[in-house]
Amino acid sequence: MRDTKRSAAAHRTAAVVIGALFLMGCGSNDAQDENEPPVAPKKMDAEPAEEHTDATDDVPIAELADATWVEETAAEHAIPQRAMAAYAGAALRIAETRPECNLGWNTLAGIGSVETSHASIDDSGLNAQGVAEPAITGPLLDGSEGVMEVEDTDEGEYDDDEQWDLAVGPMQFLPETWETHAVDGNLDGDTDPQQIDDAVLTAGVYLCETAEDLTDDDEWVSAVTTYNQSMEYARDVAGIAASYAGDEADE
Repeated sequence: MRDTKRSAAAHRTAAVVIGALFLMGCGSNDAQDENEPPVAPKKMDAEPAEEHTDATDDVPIAELADATWVEETAAEHAIPQRAMAAYAGAALRIAETRPECNLGWNTLAGIGSVETSHASIDDSGLNAQGVAEPAITGPLLDGSEGVMEVEDTDEGEYDDDEQWDLAVGPMQFLPETWETHAVDGNLDGDTDPQQIDDAVLTAGVYLCETAEDLTDDDEWVSAVTTYNQSMEYARDVAGIAASYAGDEADE
């Protein structure tokens, strides 16, 4: 598996130049022709916890997947276990609420890897509550050289800056987008872009709002390039998501 932490940090500014809704691109996938759109990665299903066989609207997403499966899958792919529980749980929740979307946990994990190396970029990490510490923010979007200009939309509530916006959290939402789409993944009555369950479930809902079926190549590319307006970004996510599915060589 590539060193996504290093590559995500190195290409953070590049994604801002492209003008993504959410920030931080990564190096291109050499196995994919850069002039061709990526193929949608195989959808990977999470294994649900045995005790959650019926509707689970009242269960935090981190509790939806089988704990042994989460531990083993996280170890296999070098994904922090707390982040893996969020990716798997969000996919299971959306499988209940939007089954036609066909969102795999590996697509969410691919995005999380490219964006912030699963919330580990800049020496951050997830605490016991699944909150990134220290808080993860992208570059200051002040219109300086190589950076897009986004004036403040949240009075510094999410990014601690009252003049300009910064992308925030493990899945790198702009504050205005977070305000519009935020979902409470851990059911604590709050929506926090730094909390991995909230961030990942919001990302999944956002993707499924822009695509009818993510197993379709065109639909998948359209959704991911709406999340981040870069074909290079989509190739990076596809390559990592495919590696989680065990078909990297097919990309």
